[in-house]
Amino acid sequence: MDTLIKCLSELNIEISNNQIELFDRYYDLLIYWNNRFNLTSVTEKEDVLIKHFADSVALLKYVDLTGCTLLDVGSGAGFPGIPLKIMCNSCNVVLLDSLNKRIGFLNEVINDLDLSGINSVHGRAEDLARDPDYREKFDYVTSRAVAGLNTLSEYCLPFIRTGGHFISYKSGDIDNELNESSNAIGILGGRIGNVYRFSIPGTEYERSFVCVDKINRTPDAYPRKAGIPSKKPL
Repeated sequence: MDTLIKCLSELNIEISNNQIELFDRYYDLLIYWNNRFNLTSVTEKEDVLIKHFADSVALLKYVDLTGCTLLDVGSGAGFPGIPLKIMCNSCNVVLLDSLNKRIGFLNEVINDLDLSGINSVHGRAEDLARDPDYREKFDYVTSRAVAGLNTLSEYCLPFIRTGGHFISYKSGDIDNELNESSNAIGILGGRIGNVYRFSIPGTEYERSFVCVDKINRTPDAYPRKAGIPSKKPL
């Protein structure tokens, strides 16, 4: 785990021995379940530590999640939601994914690591965002999903309370996407805020965190029905 410790140290993020142990167990579960069905194409330990764990946790260099509520949309194998929970135990986390097999894996990780204040939900963002128990209830929403920022904003902004934030994990080259998504974000009640650009220490991986501030309620028309945001982005 030295690679993870070094990466986080260079990002000025402290990690405890207990947290290191949790990440080690998380990695073992990820590889075991990945042999049963595909969770990630990245399986070498050093690569997982850098590309999944350190990348997920790097957000804490820029954003304080202490005591917040966070929804991770399209959580997949649990990135970034589970690493953020490991590093910030006071944050209450919900992991959302549309595939039941992945929900089974996420529940196994939560139980094995004995994590509290975190649960997984099976569903599509377009449907769950219409549930009053979830709509505009969260301080933060994160997503590492591979989709355009305009599409991701339609998935994510309806979940965020006014004054909260959507944080999209993106590559380093983000300028065109920011320009193309600004109108959609405005329609959905958001405004592009800080954009944090960085590289994972010791690598050439250029990354960006795009922070979208929720300044108004999302109109009731959004999100549109399942499948439409990706096929016909705003």
